[in-house]
Amino acid sequence: MKVVLKGIGKLFRAIWKLISFTRQLILNLIFLFVIGLLFFAFNQSGEQPALPKEAALVLDLSGPIVEQRTYINPIDQLASNALGQAPVQENVLFDIVDTIRAASTDNRITGLVLNLKGMAETNLTKLRYIAKAVEEFKQAGKPVYAVGDNYKQSQYYLSSYADKIFMSPDGGVLLTGYGSYTLYYKSLLEKLDVNTHVFRVGTYKSFVEPYTRNGMSAQAREANTVWLNQLWGAYTADVAKNRHIDAAALTPELGQFVKQLKAVNGDFAKLSMEMGLVDELTNRPQLNQKMIEQFGSDGENSFNQISYYDYQPTLFNNDLPSPNQVAVVVASGAIVDGQQRQGTVGGDSTAALLREARLDDEVKAVILRVDSPGGSAFASEVIRSEVDALKLAGKPVVVSMSSLAASGGYWISSSADKILAQPTTITGSIGIFAILTTFEKGLEKMGVYSDGVGTTPFSGVGVTRELPEGVAEVFQLGVEHGYQRFIGLVSQYRNMSLAQADKIAQGRVWTGHDALELGLVDQLGDFDDAIAAAVELAKLDSYELRWMEEPLSPAELLLQEFASEASTKLATMVFGQVPAALRPVTQQVVTDFTTLSNFNDPKGQYAFCLNCSNIEK
Repeated sequence: MKVVLKGIGKLFRAIWKLISFTRQLILNLIFLFVIGLLFFAFNQSGEQPALPKEAALVLDLSGPIVEQRTYINPIDQLASNALGQAPVQENVLFDIVDTIRAASTDNRITGLVLNLKGMAETNLTKLRYIAKAVEEFKQAGKPVYAVGDNYKQSQYYLSSYADKIFMSPDGGVLLTGYGSYTLYYKSLLEKLDVNTHVFRVGTYKSFVEPYTRNGMSAQAREANTVWLNQLWGAYTADVAKNRHIDAAALTPELGQFVKQLKAVNGDFAKLSMEMGLVDELTNRPQLNQKMIEQFGSDGENSFNQISYYDYQPTLFNNDLPSPNQVAVVVASGAIVDGQQRQGTVGGDSTAALLREARLDDEVKAVILRVDSPGGSAFASEVIRSEVDALKLAGKPVVVSMSSLAASGGYWISSSADKILAQPTTITGSIGIFAILTTFEKGLEKMGVYSDGVGTTPFSGVGVTRELPEGVAEVFQLGVEHGYQRFIGLVSQYRNMSLAQADKIAQGRVWTGHDALELGLVDQLGDFDDAIAAAVELAKLDSYELRWMEEPLSPAELLLQEFASEASTKLATMVFGQVPAALRPVTQQVVTDFTTLSNFNDPKGQYAFCLNCSNIEK
């Protein structure tokens, strides 16, 4: 009896501990929620920093440059503000460009200082759009200086547009070129007795190669070499023009580079000077004095300046809304079926934004801004059908391709009235694939077997059973139909025969430059050119841009932050035991295998470009 009572006592104590834990968890969540609301209220009601009468605008970007902001991390921002640090955040490309342009006509802004040490590596297409604004700033007669201890590739590209580049005597310029590398798992999967069933159409459709090969195929290597060389050629040509040097000097042979470095006793800064990459080597106190001489002293041992993050919020438009609006729908990220938040292209959510623009009488034209490697074929068609509906409603649709509009990204673009890409845009990759992994061999080795009965040949299809040959044929036929559907759209809307569409498809990746020659795009141009095209097609004398998006509420942001914090702790638990040097490899493996699990096409068919999204800058 005592044993029974003791057991019951332990049970009740366990239940009470669970109740207490749950109560504390709920109270903590409510407390953090209230703190989050107060934080947002404080941020929204706080006064903006005062702009000095005269100051240099410091472009001190920190974090990645994106087409559309996904979410704001309130906890990190609160901690950063408390420590007096600049917040690490996403930087919207169009905000950067608009801010530089506004500063070029602002009499209070006397110059531009590029301090980009916190800026993440960025695709060349986005960098070129920012560089265009920097050039306009210079044309306004205002000086541009670049300052830095060291320069990574993207940072140096923008810095090359400066009138003068300063660098630390102990610094260097690191230009690594462009590459597309991935990990290959065929042998690993075989050792684990995992069967990978691949169904695809397209000689160059290389998404499945990491799971079926131990190295890159000759076809993928051929195609990737072409567009990577074009990107690097564009980068070096721009920098060489800005710095008045030979473009070939930026891509020396390894032996030649070693010889050059030996000649300066391994001094990277001195070599950078001799190569003409920087103008002056100076330490921080010396640099600060030079900036004071140029822009005046702020009275606190620094020069008159204002940070990008303080200046950008002061810019707003008080004009009354125009009855003629050009709507901008951003499709940035992988294409996934259903409702998705910003940062991922949801078939239903992106289509809903296009539908909202169609049903709004004040919207006269639409720009679909695409920066996507593709994804679900079904979701891509859901979005594209809304493009057709806009056209039927008499509202022209212009596609503005950013860094990447490949595979499903091209699918959603194909039927627009006009498609614009930049020469360095990555597009094409017109192909379809499906992939299914089964684990029956590994399970059998562990003594686990799957057996049973079903009413159809498809009843037992799953990851625990061998895929029947007939079912595999069904999958392949479905993929082939999807491919014909894809090239049929290209043939119909790009005015070419099916044979011509098939020839330039096959999953091959093209740059915007080549896509123009092949008829996949109509014009080379940036976002500004896309606006001009939309205005012309809609025959508008005046207009305003309207960004179609569904912002997160403060409550949603805070809840998302909880999820982010949980995933961060999980990642710390997983990667914390891994040596620092191996963590990038470990993270890449996790990313590769979770990519498949995140796909949710109803028929399992995907138009996705892996190599496009794996560019190393």
